[in-house]
Amino acid sequence: MEALIPVINKLQDVFNTVGADIIQLPQIAVVGTQSSGKSSVLEALVGRDLLPRGTGVVTRRPLILQLVHVDPEDRRKTSEENDPNAWRNMRLYKGVDGEEWGKFLHTKNKIYTDFDEICLEIEAETERVSGNNKGITDEPIHLKIFSPHVVNLTLVDLPGITKVPVGDQPKDIEVQIKDLIVKHISNPNSIILAVTAANTDMATSEALKVAREVDPDGRRTLAVVTKLDLMDAGTDAMDVLMGRVIPVKLGLIGVVNRSQLDINNKKTVADAIRDEYAFLQKKYPSLASRNGTKYLARTLNRLLMHHIRDCLPELKTRINVLAAQYQSLLSSYGEPVEDQSSTLLQLITKFAAEYCHTIEGTAKYIETTELCGGARICYIFHETFGRTLESVDPLGGLTTIDVLTAIRNATGPRPALFVPEVSFELLVKRQVKRLEEPSLRCVELVHEEMQRIIQHCSNYSTQELLRFPKLHDAIVEVVTSLLRKRLPVTNEMVHNLVAIELAYINTKHPDFADACGLMNNNIEEQRRNRMRELPSSVPRDKTAGGGSQGDQEVGTGNWRGMLKKGEEGVGGDKSMLQTSNPGSPQRGHAVNLLDVPVPVSRKLSAREQRDCEVIERLIKSYFLIVRKNIQDSVPKAVMHFLVNHVKDSLQSELVGQLYKAGLLDDLLTESEDMAQRRNEAADMLKALQKASQVIAEIRETHMW
Repeated sequence: MEALIPVINKLQDVFNTVGADIIQLPQIAVVGTQSSGKSSVLEALVGRDLLPRGTGVVTRRPLILQLVHVDPEDRRKTSEENDPNAWRNMRLYKGVDGEEWGKFLHTKNKIYTDFDEICLEIEAETERVSGNNKGITDEPIHLKIFSPHVVNLTLVDLPGITKVPVGDQPKDIEVQIKDLIVKHISNPNSIILAVTAANTDMATSEALKVAREVDPDGRRTLAVVTKLDLMDAGTDAMDVLMGRVIPVKLGLIGVVNRSQLDINNKKTVADAIRDEYAFLQKKYPSLASRNGTKYLARTLNRLLMHHIRDCLPELKTRINVLAAQYQSLLSSYGEPVEDQSSTLLQLITKFAAEYCHTIEGTAKYIETTELCGGARICYIFHETFGRTLESVDPLGGLTTIDVLTAIRNATGPRPALFVPEVSFELLVKRQVKRLEEPSLRCVELVHEEMQRIIQHCSNYSTQELLRFPKLHDAIVEVVTSLLRKRLPVTNEMVHNLVAIELAYINTKHPDFADACGLMNNNIEEQRRNRMRELPSSVPRDKTAGGGSQGDQEVGTGNWRGMLKKGEEGVGGDKSMLQTSNPGSPQRGHAVNLLDVPVPVSRKLSAREQRDCEVIERLIKSYFLIVRKNIQDSVPKAVMHFLVNHVKDSLQSELVGQLYKAGLLDDLLTESEDMAQRRNEAADMLKALQKASQVIAEIRETHMW
């Protein structure tokens, strides 16, 4: 199981090569307040001075520190770049003077044997990214230490928790640092190393508090109590180390740090560890074997190994899932173009096919949030257009006075005995004309949807077009132009459909028979009523004339008598509307008939009411017939002249416009970032496959 930690180091190196942190690897995150002794703990684990020191926030970038144990006799080093089995097979690294050395990820293969130089490089790299204003950043520094004096560990040194900004630090430095810490310790595959000074109250430990926020059960938290030698006289940390104050499931380990005076006097870590051992034996003899830096290192190594063993199955699943996702992403980016003619023809054919499939409802990518393509066209035909036509009132905008006026205008100078058909045709054409506007609007809506299908195919169906923005724009232009050319043709046809209905009013239409029968019955009833009103002394075959002068003056058939009755009726009917008559002829003045006003509104006679009702019923009946025809014929015309024509001619139009030798280079020019994204996806896929192979090899050796 000892080889599990180098495996994680190997996986870390694999993902470092692509600069990705999409995989949360098992590691130990070190958390503590400023001056709690974090740096001293890390240096004690390494056995060398390598971390910058100072006042305020010194650690301003996460430091991912990988400790690799090497054989001191062979001065060996893990050579990940050259040996895929480097986690099992150690290989001599020649040219390294000394038994300990370090490597930074950002300096590639440069070897550091001087640990003072490593410290300076950490400071320089921190200022390069974070600046020199004490600000922090979440971009980590990767450092690998090879030494025969270390155990295999992966540690993350995080900025110390602070409360008050100093100098030119940002005012929200406390929030920034806490967010950065929480980001790392929220990783479920990490172990939290909470560092707290012994000369502070454990109940107020900020490190334990933030650890408990993400690990309330304490399953991933190990507490380290530093500065045991600096407690007040007469006090000790016995209760703390025994877990009586703050119980921690993974335990509490006490250590003794080097003081600043020790550091200034160049006291080595090895000497400090010996002094620490002597202090523990003297002050805490019963707990000496379970405390101290060496015990801490062994405990961390053991915890990390067991943690890695528990995390590897889930880690393998995560890697395989990501590999499949990046494989799909890489496929969507396509391969570099070799045969331009073939590639262009394939893309054009695929776009045309997807466009047609979207209309037919057989597209690979079905939209689930809204109607699109053929489904939306169907909705326009039968819901939008159909309901709009049904909402058109057959008699809308037509008043009874309009009907009566049309009847009178159609009779000419002679009073009509029957309802003139000319008035019906005049009025019904006026109403049928109202169907043209919603019909043309239907064409417009379908045209807009055909335009939307272009974008739908570009976004979901043919992602390859995103590689070639110029080709995409050219295809959009060709399809848009084709739709634009078909729009006036379709509008003309729809206009003609309405014009055809207006050209001939077919009163012999089978569905119109009932209405005609109603009109004939009404006319027959009028004739019978007129016959009843004639005097009995007048022969039925002489109704056009005859009768005595007295009868002519008094009878209902005489025009003077009717005029007299009309005048009496006007005076006697209070509900009748009249207009003022300032222009009425006065006695002794010349009469101008054109100046005599016509009443604006008046009460209709029984015959006038019957005539208007007949015309209105005929108009309504015939209008419903025409509306039914229009509701059926307009969608058919739109499908034939617009939708089906575009479907049938789309590919030939695209090929004719774009498949030209002179346009190949320009159309198949990739977007600037496409090649970069393809390379990044390929590198990530390669890293994931390599990581999967490493884990598979571990499984073959039955390491878990």
